[in-house]
Amino acid sequence: MNAKGDDAFVAGGSDGHVLITGANGFVGTALCRQLKEAGYSVRPALRKPERVAGLGPDAVQVGDINECSSWKKAMEGCKYVVHLAGRAHIMRETAHDPLAVFRSTNTAGTLNLANLAAEAGIARFVFLSSVKVNGEVSDRPFSEDDKPQPQDPYAISKWEAEQGLRDIGDRTDMDIVILRPPLIYGPGVRANFLSLLGVARRGLPLPLGSVKNRRSFLFVGNLTSAIRACMEHPGAAGQTFLLSDGEDISTTDLVRRMAKAFGRRERLWPLPMYALRLAGRMTRHSAEVERLLGSLYVDSSKIRRLLQWSPPNTLDQGLAETADWYQRV
Repeated sequence: MNAKGDDAFVAGGSDGHVLITGANGFVGTALCRQLKEAGYSVRPALRKPERVAGLGPDAVQVGDINECSSWKKAMEGCKYVVHLAGRAHIMRETAHDPLAVFRSTNTAGTLNLANLAAEAGIARFVFLSSVKVNGEVSDRPFSEDDKPQPQDPYAISKWEAEQGLRDIGDRTDMDIVILRPPLIYGPGVRANFLSLLGVARRGLPLPLGSVKNRRSFLFVGNLTSAIRACMEHPGAAGQTFLLSDGEDISTTDLVRRMAKAFGRRERLWPLPMYALRLAGRMTRHSAEVERLLGSLYVDSSKIRRLLQWSPPNTLDQGLAETADWYQRV
């Protein structure tokens, strides 16, 4: 069936296998669980064979993701592809040409998968991109209509993948849906958010009491809900959506709410922003410090309007679930 028809998808339906790349990541794990609970047949795709065994008989190993990856066996019988896998979170880059490496996985690998998916008759391809396609800092909420301003190799590779997917969507019957989330948190989160959780859990003092920025966040449970809506809703075809929990807060408020989720009182003291930035330069952590101090927030009204979707979890509920996971592991 031509997926571009208005009746190609039925809200709440669970027919057809779903190929999920990056299925063992913290987003993929949550998405597999949610789709299985909804009655979907999930086929997790993983790069490393040693990780396949724990994900059930339907899991497939695909090796490295690039322009040569073979997906034929993985896509047999599938109706949807949700492409989560990609190169990201490189804290200490060692590649001689980072942009080339990001392009190989995030651009060429994505477009190879999408081209093969279209040839295989996949109805809809949902791509997890990034808010970083819009830019790194916003003094007003980013929207889907803004001119993309990707700054680093990761964001450039995602933007180039988005453009290639648009072309594939225009010349084939496969629907393309692109999601640009801000920072995703939840059970299994890593990097800076995990570090902040540790500080909040131990009640350590932080010099972030005077930060008055504004940032959007996305709980993993809200992201998986949005992905499911984008798989099912006819109105999602051909769209790009920015996502968020629906509440934009400062880094200071985030730490306060983390502490509350742990049942602790926050210990924040004010240090001027210029002093924090100077400390970042002196310790060669300017990028990490800027992510704590700068504003980056989005207008997520488009997906709410077009798909009648709303996040099922509030930010405080997402933080409470994340804090509960942190204390158990």
